[in-house]
Amino acid sequence: MPKQPLFVGNPVLVVVDIQQSGELPAEEMGIEIMPGYSELIAKASRIIAAARAASIPIVYFQEVHRPSGVDFGRELDGAEGRHCVDGAPGTDLVFTPLEDEFHLVKRRYSGFIGTEFDIVLRGLQASTLVLIGGLTDVCVHYTFADAHQRDYYVRVVEDCVAGSSQARHEASLDAMEYLQSGARQTTDEIIDAFARHGSSSTSNELMGV
Repeated sequence: MPKQPLFVGNPVLVVVDIQQSGELPAEEMGIEIMPGYSELIAKASRIIAAARAASIPIVYFQEVHRPSGVDFGRELDGAEGRHCVDGAPGTDLVFTPLEDEFHLVKRRYSGFIGTEFDIVLRGLQASTLVLIGGLTDVCVHYTFADAHQRDYYVRVVEDCVAGSSQARHEASLDAMEYLQSGARQTTDEIIDAFARHGSSSTSNELMGV
């Protein structure tokens, strides 16, 4: 199948679980993560700024679990330890959403499970989702797959996501590209696309389109 345009219809930036725990040691965070989290945050900051400049909606996900553990479900059956516990160090978001942006708390890997994400996207008339954050092989991948199955176009910023390991990161990126050709994009490509989209939208408004 031919690749679709980078953005089909209205894009939305989705910031997946960029939380302060990513900079903690694995024994404190509860999850192993590949190196380079500080670089990811720097690139995410650029992408968020570009989205804001282009008036592109932003949704921030924050994984949070109750201290009792009642909402962990099967998350602790694998390699992950307790993580993202409400009130614990590292659970807070790195970036603070603006008043007109969307902050959604989730208890599961996919942003679609048990949240109002799909309702928000439909209200925004979104067609294309741009994913950044982590983990590539867990929350990003599951959100991507669920968006794909709901007929959204999805792009993942391959140098602004981080996996539980380099190998799993690469495998998940490959799997996402398999689902949608052209899904893998870089930070610079997305920033340029946001700028073009913002300029196009401004031109249309000036012409009364």
